[in-house]
Amino acid sequence: MTLLTEAVRAGAPPQELERAPLPGEYTAAYIQAEDARMFDGVADKDIRKSLRVGQVPMPELAPDEVLVAVMASAVNYNTVWSAMFEPVSTFRFLRQFATQGGWARRHDLPYHVIGSDGAGVIVRVGSGVRRWASATTW
Repeated sequence: MTLLTEAVRAGAPPQELERAPLPGEYTAAYIQAEDARMFDGVADKDIRKSLRVGQVPMPELAPDEVLVAVMASAVNYNTVWSAMFEPVSTFRFLRQFATQGGWARRHDLPYHVIGSDGAGVIVRVGSGVRRWASATTW
């Protein structure tokens, strides 16, 4: 368990969360670009074949982002569609988004961390974030 995880679980104040070092990687549910055509022509699209759980690099926080230590998450229809690469693979949209340059470039990766339902504690806020603060439950 990392110092940050321990601090979150203990309900640490914002200053302590902000001092705790971020891990270099974290556990995530993700899909890989190399699998994007795995269900072509397949009637039974079993997402257990495309969903992976493992370590991915911790991205640098953009000025307009917050980092949430997720304590609970769920699989919903967005996750299922992404894992089936339908109606269009999300990798197409991520590549297109990356062409904007700047912080958007980092979204053109060979993997995509998925999930849109989660709850946790904000542990970092980007320099441009005004409405949220560390230690806020989200």
